[in-house]
Amino acid sequence: MNDNTPPASGATLHYIFDPMCGWCYAAAPLVDAARNVPGLAVAFHGGGMMTGANRRAITPQWREYVMPHDRRIAELTGQPFGEAYFEGLLRDIGAVMDSEPPTTAILAAEALRAGGGLDMIHRLQRAHYVEGRRIADAQVLAATAQELGFDPEAFASAFARLSGEATSKHMAESRQWLQRAGGQGFPTFVLAQADGTASRIEIGPWLGRTEEWKAQLPKLVPPLPAPEAATAGAASCGPGSCAM
Repeated sequence: MNDNTPPASGATLHYIFDPMCGWCYAAAPLVDAARNVPGLAVAFHGGGMMTGANRRAITPQWREYVMPHDRRIAELTGQPFGEAYFEGLLRDIGAVMDSEPPTTAILAAEALRAGGGLDMIHRLQRAHYVEGRRIADAQVLAATAQELGFDPEAFASAFARLSGEATSKHMAESRQWLQRAGGQGFPTFVLAQADGTASRIEIGPWLGRTEEWKAQLPKLVPPLPAPEAATAGAASCGPGSCAM
C-alpha cells in the first residue's frame, strides 16, 4: 500500500487516478463526497498515465482528440472547463503534459498534512481544466501549494525528497493496485473493508449523480462501533482512528 493508505480501522475507498486524466476530473465530485462519509477513509494511488515515453506535448491534433471527451464530461457531470483551458492551454503548442511532477506534488502535500494529497489533486485538476495552467511546471506546483496554505520551504523540501525514486515507486505500486483490481484504466475505485475483503466499484453509472452516490455509499460502509460505556477506574474505549 502507499503511504497515504490508512490502517484497517474501517473501510477504505481506494482511488486509482492520474492528475491529467479527464475522467478522473469527471469523478472528482464523487471523491469529495466520499471524504465526508463517516467510517470511510479515501486513499489515492497515482498511476502515472503520462510519464516517460507516454508524456505528451500539446499539438493541434491532441486538442482535436481531447475536446470531444472534455465536452462529454462537462455535459455528463457538470464539471466546469474554462476558456483558459480550451483556448489557452490546448493551444499552447509544445507545452508538455507529464504526470510525474504533479504526482510528486500530491505526495508532498500528503506528507505535510493528512488529507493534503486529496486537496492537492482537486486543486491541480481545477488548475488544469479550468485555469489552463501547466501543472507539470515546478513554479505552478509551488504556487498551487502556497494557495493551499503549505509553507513554501516545507513544500519545496518535501517535493525534492519525494521526487524521482519515491514517486516512481508510488506509481509502480499504483499500477499494481490497478492490475489487482482488474481495472481497465483511470479512474478505478476499490472499496476495501476492515476484514480485508475488497471489491471494485463501477464508477461509470455514478458520474453526474453525486447526490445518489452520497446516499448509496454509506450503505456500503459498516457503521463504526459505538464507544463502550466507561466503568470506574477504566478509560472509555472508542473507535480506532485512521492516504495509476
